[in-house]
Amino acid sequence: MKTFDKILVAVDFSENAAYAFDYALTLAQQFGSHLTIMHVINEPVDLRGFYVPHISFEQLEKEIEAGATTMMEKFCHERLGSYTAYDTSIVSGIPYEEITRKAQDTGASLIVLGTHGRTGLDHIIFGSTAERVVRAASCPVLTIRLPAE
Repeated sequence: MKTFDKILVAVDFSENAAYAFDYALTLAQQFGSHLTIMHVINEPVDLRGFYVPHISFEQLEKEIEAGATTMMEKFCHERLGSYTAYDTSIVSGIPYEEITRKAQDTGASLIVLGTHGRTGLDHIIFGSTAERVVRAASCPVLTIRLPAE
């Protein structure tokens, strides 16, 4: 069986992402893999042409990035335990494009991500990052869905 020496896990700090992360961490521990934990800040709507009181667009971007950094540190502190073979990445962009780009750049042998399992109108409106990653990735993709309650 092929081993997964570099695992990329994308997290949005949701319950689904945390659940999928547990799978990624378990696989990383079993295979002795390097784990890249990634968060993509969805490109914010450009508000420069609108009046937004008390904050500039650039300041808003900085605050969003600072918040994501804080959330990533907390997420890693709470979930990694003694596992040290990891790094983190926070980027801005379109999630599926950034995830597949990072996988290519790091030579990931597996991508792990959570999925909401949306169907119907929700799927049409919101799309599926996981589905787009599966279609675009050059390595295997493991999608994890929360168990039904």
